[in-house]
Amino acid sequence: MLLRFTAPLWLWQGKGAWHFITLPEDESQVIRMAVPRRGWGSVRVTASIGESRWQTSIFPDTKRNAYLLPVKSEIRKAEGLVVGEAVDVSLSLDL
Repeated sequence: MLLRFTAPLWLWQGKGAWHFITLPEDESQVIRMAVPRRGWGSVRVTASIGESRWQTSIFPDTKRNAYLLPVKSEIRKAEGLVVGEAVDVSLSLDL
């Protein structure tokens, strides 16, 4: 299953400098209905932004009723991403 969406990059204001992209609610709902979840409700995915592609997990955020895609420093640097910027994302769910 392949999902494509555009959403802003944001910085979590807790311990550590974690950067995330929140999946839209519609795409999150599709994932909840179609994909078996692992620990903490995580789902394995292959993510693509620009020329960068990596394997990671997305995690549910009950406050936002959506999944969160962590974006590591290596990807942010390679793609020149900054907080607040709208980012085009492709996610392939690793079923």
